[in-house]
Amino acid sequence: MKSIRRYYRIDRRQIAFLKFILEAYDGIATLSTIDSRRGVIALDIPPGCESDVDMVLEDLGRKMRIEPQQARDF
Repeated sequence: MKSIRRYYRIDRRQIAFLKFILEAYDGIATLSTIDSRRGVIALDIPPGCESDVDMVLEDLGRKMRIEPQQARDF
């Protein structure tokens, strides 16, 4: 099965933090940096993990900026 790719913009100083948080949830998603200056990242999410990722991002979104992006936006 194919993973789902979602794009987000976050504070660029928070990229490593978010990567470490996602790594702590073994296999929930893989973070790739698309544009480090603008804080654009991509999350590759395995099928069945979408709701888990949504919950993590919702919780973190209370403490940091996490804005969904479209691929055409960058």
